[in-house]
Amino acid sequence: MKAAVIVFPGSNCDRDVQVALRQSMGREPLMVWHKETDFDPVDLIVLPGGFSYGDYLRCGAMAANSPVMKEVVARADKGVAVLGICNGFQMLTEAGLLPGVLMRNADLKFVCRDVTVRVESSQSLFTHKYEQGQPIRIPVAHHDGNYFTDEAGLQRLEDRGQIAFRYCDAEGAVTAEANPNGSQRNIAGVYNETKTVLGLMPHPERLADPKLGGSDGRGVFDGLVEALA
Repeated sequence: MKAAVIVFPGSNCDRDVQVALRQSMGREPLMVWHKETDFDPVDLIVLPGGFSYGDYLRCGAMAANSPVMKEVVARADKGVAVLGICNGFQMLTEAGLLPGVLMRNADLKFVCRDVTVRVESSQSLFTHKYEQGQPIRIPVAHHDGNYFTDEAGLQRLEDRGQIAFRYCDAEGAVTAEANPNGSQRNIAGVYNETKTVLGLMPHPERLADPKLGGSDGRGVFDGLVEALA
């Protein structure tokens, strides 16, 4: 399997993702600068977390218009797997690869802590190493993670199985108290219609090794390697 991590000015999780991918793949991913207009064929593209372009305008809006994103969109349209984490999720919505938007957190405060999310479906490239309904612990670190779309859009996500993760308590119950940012229906991550593109706010790369305090996030990367190898 070959993977590429797109690096933007202001990214601060690109190296974390690089390490997580190296650990799961046994080889180095490509690190692709945002000004590139082409790069080697890969099986997976990752848009990492951070504060691309300082989060000016809207989070992810400027990054979504970087030169490299035209190629990312073209490859996603052809079925190449794309994972957007935190700021990367924001880029995916800004680029039109995922529905909805990420707004300011409901309490207007930056949140940085471990949360629990429930795996809504194990039938995807990204989640097949988990069980459906399994609660996993992953950190969040964002100011604009409040997922929003209209009621019709929410119903489409539900009907098509496009909700990947929901914020929950340690037992897997979806509660208002478990929601760190006010996201509609506790949504923490969504797929595109074919489930080849995933955006999620929590950071699986930050808990992908026991030395980091846990490994619940490693299943995302191990699963991708298994599915795409």
